[in-house]
Amino acid sequence: MSAPPLELARLLEHPAIWRGRSAARREALATGYAALDACLPGRGWPRTGLIEILVARFGVGELYLLLPLLAALTGRPAARWCVWIAPPLDPYAPALAAHGVNLERVLVVRGSVAPAGAAPLWAFEQTLGSGASDVALAWAVRDPRAREIRRLQLAAERGKALGVLFRPQRAARQSSPAILRMVVESRPTGVRLTLLKSRGGARGSVEVEWTAGS
Repeated sequence: MSAPPLELARLLEHPAIWRGRSAARREALATGYAALDACLPGRGWPRTGLIEILVARFGVGELYLLLPLLAALTGRPAARWCVWIAPPLDPYAPALAAHGVNLERVLVVRGSVAPAGAAPLWAFEQTLGSGASDVALAWAVRDPRAREIRRLQLAAERGKALGVLFRPQRAARQSSPAILRMVVESRPTGVRLTLLKSRGGARGSVEVEWTAGS
């Protein structure tokens, strides 16, 4: 027997269920790079959910790629926190401020914040699901299990936050519940992005050039 329309509608609203066309209705935030916006559903970063950025090594331009987003989110009148979970290098405050990031809304979590025996991803999950953050960034110190990434995705949906998980490029061979996955490779004047997964968007590669002052 089929479910009544109201019950079915409620069921389909559950964050663990994804419908092929649903991503097109997601709220999006402009990336600040027209070439990238043109490849993404809604023409921008998803407002909520988990995205993965895969790099051969940290420092290839992955943070520059996010600076327009961080500036936009922290500059809102009712901005929530922008949280960095155990970054491999301390964020350079003058550079963030020069790119328009409101430092008063930036919170850096250092050291061991997880319960005994738990992975650092615990702090990431708690941050995403708290409802206190607009965006949270975390760096994977090991390969998380698919179920851990699923928990992060659900936490981001629950807290209406955007989670950005940086992982080694080798993770491109693995499947992931993240709604957006891309490989970032350095280029002389910018980066080359390879979209591995983009719900409702394009796949393939796109070149992004830094603007003056980046």
